[in-house]
Amino acid sequence: MGISIGELKPSTAIIYNDDLYNIIDCEHAKLGRGAAFCRVKIKNLKTGQIRECTLRDSDNVEIAYIEKRKLQYLYASDIHYHFMDLETYEDLVLDEFQIKDKVDWLKDNLELIGLYFENKLLDLEIPLSLELKVVDTMPGYRGNTVKAGTKPAKLETGLVINVPLFINNGDILKVDTRTREYLARK
Repeated sequence: MGISIGELKPSTAIIYNDDLYNIIDCEHAKLGRGAAFCRVKIKNLKTGQIRECTLRDSDNVEIAYIEKRKLQYLYASDIHYHFMDLETYEDLVLDEFQIKDKVDWLKDNLELIGLYFENKLLDLEIPLSLELKVVDTMPGYRGNTVKAGTKPAKLETGLVINVPLFINNGDILKVDTRTREYLARK
């Protein structure tokens, strides 16, 4: 049974054209006398491909029921990333193309959420913020303030972000995983 496009919102899983998608962004519109439509940016959960399209009520769109389970990141080998299901202790593998936007956040023993459809692991849900250690940055100097400027810093996962000038090697930072921005020093 299809759903109304008015019910679509970000992070909803849908079945559209016999494929499973996750809605990244959506914009509802109603112009004049015409029918309402929704411009969506969707990610195919099986291939990782992102596309934009316009959905109407006449399109056959169904809600997909996604199960969430706790996982722990173990290690990477070539293009394969290994996780352990914390309930069943099963070893699970995802390819890099499935999670390429989340690879920058993976560190040993990180606990995250696995998204399952029909008992198959398809994608990951990273926490909104993570605490990561600075491994390489220029030294901070006494007197540098929070608003004076920024400098690049390499974190333990290999990700490079801009941080305030007072940050030093070895500092633990809280980083927003959605915007890739520095939030605080721990």
